[in-house]
Amino acid sequence: MLRFPALAAFLPHSPPAGLRETARAAAGAGLGIALTALVSTLLAGGHGALPLLIAPMGASAVLLFGVPASPLAQPWSIIGGNLVAGIIGVAAAHTIAAPGLAAAVAVALALAAMTVLRCVHPPSGAVALTAVLGGPQVAALGYGFVAVPVAINTLVLTLAALAYNNATGRSYPHRAHAPVHPHLPPAPLALSPADFDAVLADYGEPLDIDSDDLRMILGELLARARPAASAADL
Repeated sequence: MLRFPALAAFLPHSPPAGLRETARAAAGAGLGIALTALVSTLLAGGHGALPLLIAPMGASAVLLFGVPASPLAQPWSIIGGNLVAGIIGVAAAHTIAAPGLAAAVAVALALAAMTVLRCVHPPSGAVALTAVLGGPQVAALGYGFVAVPVAINTLVLTLAALAYNNATGRSYPHRAHAPVHPHLPPAPLALSPADFDAVLADYGEPLDIDSDDLRMILGELLARARPAASAADL
């Protein structure tokens, strides 16, 4: 990487997760998918014609267990996003004959609806696509596809994430953690929660962080702040 510094621009700025956190997230994702497949199979009564586990759940598992603090991974995000996308996908498949056009319309409308309902969940775009391009079995289910397998898969995976993340020390649904330094220095300027919301809104594009976390990070930075170096120190 040192020989190609330009490639550094393509890497995220956040530090990589440690081995322990990587193992925690990977084990949770595996257990969550295994449990979702098992429960979905049992609830569906073993009907081989039904798709019991859909591919978007793999992407959901990465978010729910890998980055459970993300606004995109919260329970309302996955539940609302997947159900809305499933409904829109089925509607597009039934009203637009051209599969490519139906897929494009389904994903576009799903994203718009998720944004308005504040339940943006990237794997839900794949749910909308699956409703359109899932083949004869999915088409035969009609709106039943939203219940089985989408709703069942979604609810089981969410419950698994709730249990596993909290059992392994991750707050889920996410809440900003208590400050590491309980006695933070006073802020140089008075800032209200609305100010943090306004900063995020003014940024010009969505950020994968909420105002509570931003406020906590600012407090921790102030606690670590050092006096600026003077000219004599340079």
